[in-house]
Amino acid sequence: MPAMTDDDLLRYSRHLLLDDVGIEGQRKLLAAHALVIGAGGLGSPVALFLGTAGVGRITLVDGDRVDLTNLQRQIAHDLARVGAPKASSAARSIAAINPTVHVTALDERADATRLLQLVSEADVVIDCSDNFVTRQAVNAACVAHARPLVAGAAIGFDGQLSVYDPRDPASPCYACAFPPDARVADIACATMGVFAPLVGIIGSMQAAEALKLLVGIGTPLVGRLQMVDIRRTEWTEFRVERDPACPVCSASRKADPKKRAG
Repeated sequence: MPAMTDDDLLRYSRHLLLDDVGIEGQRKLLAAHALVIGAGGLGSPVALFLGTAGVGRITLVDGDRVDLTNLQRQIAHDLARVGAPKASSAARSIAAINPTVHVTALDERADATRLLQLVSEADVVIDCSDNFVTRQAVNAACVAHARPLVAGAAIGFDGQLSVYDPRDPASPCYACAFPPDARVADIACATMGVFAPLVGIIGSMQAAEALKLLVGIGTPLVGRLQMVDIRRTEWTEFRVERDPACPVCSASRKADPKKRAG
């Protein structure tokens, strides 16, 4: 793991004061590689908090460009960057706060094949995408390469969050909770709207779960789907069990006995 400089000791001093993090935990973050899919409403706080926390390598993937309507909630971008690629814009925002982090901005919409490659190079994957097809492809790649996945979603006043960790034999995958063949209508912010702070709340929690996984502290949100109705500030948690007939992770566990439950 990388040694910490005097500047690092000062920059991350509030992490170092935490017994659960300390110098060793911070060094784990400095050595880690996070893959963030989407640099919009959820991806903005995720990217910024991973960058400020000192995750050494961050890869941002987004094929969209900044639009004026994004600025109501996508806090990694500003008015001067309207028309710019979102991944590159978010990378610039990270660099403005913490230039020591190595950020790779991929201004592209990654397909299933590309995701397999990108996921294989990461230590943790944070899905901040806005459509069901991409979420399923990200999950399949995480299962294939046994990478932990932090998944979030937000629309209107409702948000959800969970962690799917293929390294844990008891963990469900995203497809266990949301089967790929289910009839799911993708609802866009352009038609439904989204309450601005909601994406900040869910994205910040995604960043927290990712950092916990990288440092190895606390209890990750595995097997638990949390949902919030921000109008009532009401959180509801559901247990999510691994589906032994899941078309994604069951085949993987049969192929790799180390991933089998029990």
